[in-house]
Amino acid sequence: MNQYQPPFSITNQMLDYVSSIMEKLGNLDYYDNLNKMPVLRKHNRIYSIHSSLAIEANSLSFNQVKDVIEGKVVIASKKKYKK
Repeated sequence: MNQYQPPFSITNQMLDYVSSIMEKLGNLDYYDNLNKMPVLRKHNRIYSIHSSLAIEANSLSFNQVKDVIEGKVVIASKKKYKK
């Protein structure tokens, strides 16, 4: 079999960049900032779902979407489609 020769050469600077990136990724494992603001993440999730539904012409309000996410029963008005 022929050995593959990539169209570039690996330099020491490239290896330094890769090791720096890997070190930073390793530090992210110990960073718990994502768990410090669960309320903000929940609000953003509800807002994202509400916006997505609005694009599809769904008339649920932000609070109704919030209630659905929390497992509550939501009664929305019937939507009438024109033919």
